[in-house]
Amino acid sequence: MRFDENARLDTSQIDDLRGSGGGGGIGGRVAVGGGGLGVVGLILYFLLSQLGGGAGIDLGGVGLGGLQPGQTADTSQAASSCRTGAEANTQLDCEVVAVVNSLDGFWSDAFARSGMTYQPPRTNFFSGGVRTACGSATSAVGPFYCPADNEVYIDLSFFRELETRFGAQGGPFARAYVIAHEYGHHVQALLGTSSRVRPGETGPTSGSVRLELQADCYAGVWANHAESVPTASGEPLITDVTREDVEAALDTAARIGDDYIQSRLGGGRVDESQFSHGSSAQRERWYLTGYETGDPARCDTFARGVDLG
Repeated sequence: MRFDENARLDTSQIDDLRGSGGGGGIGGRVAVGGGGLGVVGLILYFLLSQLGGGAGIDLGGVGLGGLQPGQTADTSQAASSCRTGAEANTQLDCEVVAVVNSLDGFWSDAFARSGMTYQPPRTNFFSGGVRTACGSATSAVGPFYCPADNEVYIDLSFFRELETRFGAQGGPFARAYVIAHEYGHHVQALLGTSSRVRPGETGPTSGSVRLELQADCYAGVWANHAESVPTASGEPLITDVTREDVEAALDTAARIGDDYIQSRLGGGRVDESQFSHGSSAQRERWYLTGYETGDPARCDTFARGVDLG
């Protein structure tokens, strides 16, 4: 996978909070469920639940790097360094900017074809911790979508953790899957799907699992169309997606399945009653459903009698 080197990147939907220097000791919670918690947050949720934790992750007393009251995000770093696809091919933050541009372009067209108006989310780069309308979060939560403010949050160091701690293959298309999954949650919020799920609900057929698998499917739908989303000049922004790229994305999906994480980080015992994101096989299956069909309508994990896998 590569980006058109001459493509102009749009950083208008990016807020760069990495240098905002927030204060410490603010506390807070990030609610679990409803698409408001990132792919790594399920690890914390599982471990906390085994220790009698509640319906959220208590971050009291942790010093975070989010915005202080009255501060604004400094977008100059991303805006100055992420101008073309050439930078996206060499710089991680610019790579994410380019993926965001592609996702916004695809979903805007998809909504328009259905007679609806797409409202793009803002994507926030942060380092260490961040304040959101869903509460406060540290980088340990991983990338997440906050339905209360309709924004995506990501500490870019997560991608290194995904490869070193989880053993994922990595690569740009695998990283794009993570961003596309969070955008899937935004699509669910716009369509009202998220409101059908009770926060904190767990289990192999729970609403939380259905929500996550649908977001995986939506990520696959975008992946199917990634090479056809144009730049302002009409040329494809993303090119040269290979089967190896798709396999890397599937590998990432498998590494963040509930069963994989529980068996590797939860003492070796798989407890389906605590599933909140779906098994590795389910996550692969629903990403492939989206990728092979390219049709968001095939992603209805809430349909009566649907086989979740």
